[in-house]
Amino acid sequence: MAPQDNLTAVLYGINDIRLEQRPIPVPKDDQVLLQMEVVGICGSDVHYMVHGGIGPFILKKPMVIGHEASGVVVQVGKKVKNLKPGDKVAIEPGVPCRICAFCKSGDYHLCPEVFFCATPPDDGNLARYYVHAADFCHKLPPNMDLEDGALMEPLAVGVHATKRGKVTVGDVVLILGAGPIGLVTLLSAKAMGASKIIVTDVFESKLQTAKEIGAHYTIKFEKGMQEDDIVAKIKELLGEEPNKTFDCSGAEQCVRIALKVTKSKGIVVLVGMGKFEQTLPLAAAIIREVDIRGVFRYNNDYPTAIDMVKTGKISVKPLITHHYKMEDTIKAFHTAKTQEGNPIKILIHANPNWKPS
Repeated sequence: MAPQDNLTAVLYGINDIRLEQRPIPVPKDDQVLLQMEVVGICGSDVHYMVHGGIGPFILKKPMVIGHEASGVVVQVGKKVKNLKPGDKVAIEPGVPCRICAFCKSGDYHLCPEVFFCATPPDDGNLARYYVHAADFCHKLPPNMDLEDGALMEPLAVGVHATKRGKVTVGDVVLILGAGPIGLVTLLSAKAMGASKIIVTDVFESKLQTAKEIGAHYTIKFEKGMQEDDIVAKIKELLGEEPNKTFDCSGAEQCVRIALKVTKSKGIVVLVGMGKFEQTLPLAAAIIREVDIRGVFRYNNDYPTAIDMVKTGKISVKPLITHHYKMEDTIKAFHTAKTQEGNPIKILIHANPNWKPS
């Protein structure tokens, strides 16, 4: 007998998430039907809930939330060759057109026609059942579980950022911001061979996690600290200037520090999304030929992320702090919004048979 329960989390408007039954979707020829297992809450999900939009992406109609996800294949479309029922997969949420110039050059994340889960107007995947393009479902190896699978989405952001920064063996890395994206950037930089990593944040609890997963040094930003004092402190702790810097905060002060402190001929990667316009000391970077690079999501980075975990180079498990059943989605988002209990990664378990370990 076919399943009937497709409980789905739908964002109707600001602070208005509702759980409702929706029809179980039918996969197209190139898609798979997934029984959803684990969906993480991302900062962007919370931003849509609290503000109703991010930049040009405005919530204009009810939208299924969720994009950091894993599931089990239940049914495959007739053209699908890479997956079979029972396969456990990490779901890459952006599905491009595959035929534009960006897609053909491999930069499919810049495709203007990309479908991206839980970015208006596209529905996400926080549901019991969901269909997705088979070629954007990445099969998990036997030594990775479905919680690992859901965290491949944020880890892919860190992988993409460190690839943009060309991190390699012996690099000295500064990461500004120890939220989930700062922490996955730390994990990726560590796996790519960085010899020294320093992480900054305003919260001691986040810096403690950074230390536990591989940061060699941390700096807590105190109220009233001047940016030049912070620059001096970074150099003092490292014994040198970082040659690769990642701003994962979006805060103007952090971007300013990045441009001032990075070694000549080094690279600054702007990962965090801050104000549309900022006042920055560009000359400090220009006269020392410091490269400034932006990042947008990821492309061809899931395989690398999966390999990092599969081979034991890193573990994403320390990032998981909270677990909720699908029925407690509203409570889970409240925790994400208020940051009660210092959450890092909050996971929602969509399968009704899930039981806390």
